[in-house]
Amino acid sequence: MNAEQQRLLEAGQRTAHWRRWGPYLSERAWGTVREDYSEHGTAWEHVPHDWARSKAYRWNEDGLGGICDRHQRICFALALWNGRDPILKERIFGLTGNEGNHGEDAKECYYYLDSTPTHSYMKFLYKYPQREFPYAALVAENQRRGRGDREYELADTGVFHENRYFDVTVEYAKASPDDILIRITAANRGPDAATIHLLPTVWFRNTWSWGHGSPKPAMWLAGHSIEIDEPKYGKRWLAFAEEPEPLFTENETNFRRLYGGDGGQFVKDGIHDRVIHNQDSVNPANIGTKAALWYRHEVPPGGEATVLLRLSDQPPSSAALGPEYAAIFDRRVREAGEFYRTVIPADLSADAQNVMRQAFAGLLWSKQFYHYVVRDWLSGDPAGPPPPEPRRNGRNAEWNHLYNSDVISMPDKWEYPWYAAWDLAFHCVPLALVDPEFAKDQLLLMTREWYMHPNGQLPAYEWAFGDVNPPVHAWAAWRVYKIEKKRCGKGDRAFLERIFHKLLLNFTWWVNRKDTEGRNVFQGGFLGLDNIGVFDRSAPLPTGGHIEQADGTGWMAMYCLNLLAIALELASEDPTYEDVASKFWEHFLYIAHAINHLGEGDAALWDEHDGFFYDLLHLPGGSHASLKTRSMVGLIPLFAVETLEPALLEKLPGFRRRLDWFVHNRRDLTANVACMKSPGAGERRLLSIVSADQLRRVLRVMLDESEFLSPFGVRALSRVHKDQPYVFAVNGHQHTVAYEPAESSTGLFGGNSNWRGPIWFPVNYLLIESIQKFHHYFGPDFLVECPTGSGVWMNLEQVAAELSRRLSGIFLPDDSGARPVHGGQPRYRDDPHWRDLVLFYEYFHGDDGSGVGASHQTGWTGLVAKMLQQSGE
Repeated sequence: MNAEQQRLLEAGQRTAHWRRWGPYLSERAWGTVREDYSEHGTAWEHVPHDWARSKAYRWNEDGLGGICDRHQRICFALALWNGRDPILKERIFGLTGNEGNHGEDAKECYYYLDSTPTHSYMKFLYKYPQREFPYAALVAENQRRGRGDREYELADTGVFHENRYFDVTVEYAKASPDDILIRITAANRGPDAATIHLLPTVWFRNTWSWGHGSPKPAMWLAGHSIEIDEPKYGKRWLAFAEEPEPLFTENETNFRRLYGGDGGQFVKDGIHDRVIHNQDSVNPANIGTKAALWYRHEVPPGGEATVLLRLSDQPPSSAALGPEYAAIFDRRVREAGEFYRTVIPADLSADAQNVMRQAFAGLLWSKQFYHYVVRDWLSGDPAGPPPPEPRRNGRNAEWNHLYNSDVISMPDKWEYPWYAAWDLAFHCVPLALVDPEFAKDQLLLMTREWYMHPNGQLPAYEWAFGDVNPPVHAWAAWRVYKIEKKRCGKGDRAFLERIFHKLLLNFTWWVNRKDTEGRNVFQGGFLGLDNIGVFDRSAPLPTGGHIEQADGTGWMAMYCLNLLAIALELASEDPTYEDVASKFWEHFLYIAHAINHLGEGDAALWDEHDGFFYDLLHLPGGSHASLKTRSMVGLIPLFAVETLEPALLEKLPGFRRRLDWFVHNRRDLTANVACMKSPGAGERRLLSIVSADQLRRVLRVMLDESEFLSPFGVRALSRVHKDQPYVFAVNGHQHTVAYEPAESSTGLFGGNSNWRGPIWFPVNYLLIESIQKFHHYFGPDFLVECPTGSGVWMNLEQVAAELSRRLSGIFLPDDSGARPVHGGQPRYRDDPHWRDLVLFYEYFHGDDGSGVGASHQTGWTGLVAKMLQQSGE
């Protein structure tokens, strides 16, 4: 057991709280639903970026490369100034959802380089221009551009010309759970000497201003340290070297600046006003609830400036920043390498190992303390004005039970600084490779009674907790269980049993709420696929009626099989689970039958002529119309596949008897699941929505490079719709779906993400896994042409490997040395200070593989780490 594994063991046993401190600070708390107390729910406008430096947040804090404790009472982050900017650089800047030509977007260059699961070592890189940061130009140019134009990014402004920027690296190393070494290094990449102001900042989250009687903490200058006294944690000390100028103020709202009213003398932006405007805005007594240490360094070209600090629960000694300090850092860096050598395959190339390491770093850095108590948010605080009356029946009003105050894995801490249920399920699969305890805790958290709705629904995300995400929680729980079992030799059955019982409630909610006509065909709304359809599937249809969804039905069939697999695993030691396993086997058969036989002729989800699944529109009066878009909606039914091992069936005679009875006596239901009657490779049995013939026909479309198959994975919409857009006419209006490989030109469902052509990692990963399962049954003799029309025939294992290779290729250097993810930017290909940096975007261009959408959504794109671990390059 290496040192990091030992720390994980101690953390799991609660003998040492190694996870108490971590990167749990958000990168954006402004423009969030939690901070929105407006009348009409205009979150982006209620607390914009320009207010962030002046307004005390009610729910969460944000910062640059920062850390905090798991309850976010004490926060630490870095602030910067280049002597030219109009504001201190205290947080990541980006456009609001209404400013960008494709929605919100971070406009900075920053990278998560490393982190261990206990955060015993972490490394963050921020590229800070020496010229004035082009805030106004970024807003104006993106507002000028239309939805058909690409976004205007920071690098496009010329601010990095001649390499006039600083590489600012923030590193953390834990000497013990409550003793954290902090090293900040600013490297001048430019041709001339340049000045940088480094302001490491410590502050308390404001818990005292809202009228709930919480005591106010304090911090003050104590020699070469800032002494911190917090009611829950007691004393802490931030020790520092050299002679910086201490700046103390209060983490209180600047009412005078924001509202024109009276406020305290020392406020949240007091440090900003002292540094930028040389005002007497900090407390000369060196006491407050927010403090910074002001270091000024002129750095020669190619030179570096370094600041050393130590945040500890022990008073600093004279040797706190001495020789031992560097030794601890060196040891933690070495231990991080030792840990990842047990996770990252040694036979991967150096580039692939780098991609995996940064993917894990992004996943681990994207943890965030998330705080949102809906009841208090709806009612308002005693010390504040009551919220506008419309909010009592507005956003999230039906989620009055929800009480969130936990460290949660975020999709992205700037663009999505709030959890999303189906995103989180995907995060947990690669996280299970490095920290299975955290992965399991995350999955269980979403099913706890203060998260899950009393009716069984899982919360979607803060903009609308009642929206419906695909039911992938059971899949993730099963995968995490199996990953841990494979790596540790033993599965956590207690976890599996706990989450199984909670998921039964969620499954019942789906069956009761999303099967409108009780025919085992499901709706669900947009199901996370934003603008993939002709209509916004979460809104009332312009035609009236409702849509029977091929993806909703496919997801539910998959859900049945996931719960079946879990039930069979539990039944292997507890026979009482055999009955419930039979229930899910039966329910799956009803769904499989319905998706293939609902309606007649054109009124069916399976189109026999096209060999593809489509949504079915139910119109008022009982008529139907098939919505014939070639999209991911028609591939999702492939996800519903599972194989049963003969040894397991022998071990569960009761379940096997019921299975055999159904196969022989309910031929009306089992005819389509023909493979159940004929054992495949290794005498396995197959459960699948599609027959062998249907599988070949769907794969013929999916593996066609003129349709779904891109050089970088499977597109969300067939490329055939580029020249042949799908058009549906209703009430004199034409509704069109056209292939768009990158950003969307439509604002449907917010318009901030695009499912009309790009490549998305989560569904690609599920396609690969499904194809592997089909191979497990059909064996090496089942061949398909890949790509379609190429004359190259592969078995399904080879097809899965080919898809994995294409997806991994997004991040690996091509023959020219460029990583497709960076879209051909020469800086990332040629410059040694950029060349090894990797970004994990929300989705990827359907034709060239370049990154699109949120640039740090390592959340589900972090699946590339699992893909490389299991399939190589």
